Amino acid sequence: MSDTSAALPPRASSRVLRSLRHNPSAIAGAAIILPIVILALLAPVLPIPSPDATSWTAIRKAPSALHWLGTDELGRDILSRMIWGARASLLAGVVSIAIALVTGVPLGILAGYFGGWVDMVISRVTEALLALPFLIMAIALAAFLGPSLTNAMIAIGLSAMPVMIRLTRGQVMAVKAEDYVEGARAIGLNHLEIMSRYVFPNIVPPIIVQATLTIATAIIAEASLSFLGLGQQAPAPSWGAMLNTAKNFLTQAPTYALFPGVAIFLTVVGFNLLGDGLRDALDPREQ
Repeated sequence: MSDTSAALPPRASSRVLRSLRHNPSAIAGAAIILPIVILALLAPVLPIPSPDATSWTAIRKAPSALHWLGTDELGRDILSRMIWGARASLLAGVVSIAIALVTGVPLGILAGYFGGWVDMVISRVTEALLALPFLIMAIALAAFLGPSLTNAMIAIGLSAMPVMIRLTRGQVMAVKAEDYVEGARAIGLNHLEIMSRYVFPNIVPPIIVQATLTIATAIIAEASLSFLGLGQQAPAPSWGAMLNTAKNFLTQAPTYALFPGVAIFLTVVGFNLLGDGLRDALDPREQ
């Protein structure tokens, strides 16, 4: 029995990359996300003021050559806090989805592969969790765990886990009926070998797409939790926390709320566009 049926064709990666390069959604999404990611990664070495540096002589100043996006209620540079806040939002998005994948994918594989009582137990618990709105569940978990960025990421990851379980289960149920899986059973491979060598590689593409799209949801959730005081804690910068503070100064400094709001919007749109592009590129019907 050959393993080639359980993996992508040798030139599949190049076909996917070619498809992404010619996909307008993927290009637009990458064009939005890459500058944000680069700025967030380079934040410690960029020639910008410290995000926590206050100045009582520069409170709520309009954008200028010294402060490109103006200053906040404590005289801190908004551009600096925006760039450092991007680190918190992107970290929350990536880590939260990593938690959802690590917890949800194995459970989905077990439910879809074994069926029976294993599937019944996992599916019933998943359905109960899916009955709760995602953001409400994240807020409840974050409130229970305590206000911090780490706890917010855990709460968001656990809230996204049921979607990963359901998606993985459905993909596994489709794959395990394929001839190459039946052939693997016929030659005596154990369940772990079949799941790792023949089932899992064939369910990766839709999981990647779903993870990319869910990062956008996680970023919104992190901003919402920070806005409510359950995420990143002051004085550490966060787009959601900046919006929470800016709502008190809408008449005096309307641009203060504009910048973090636009940043959240663009980042979420970027990940959604990239996810749509990945979906088209990884769809075998498009190859």
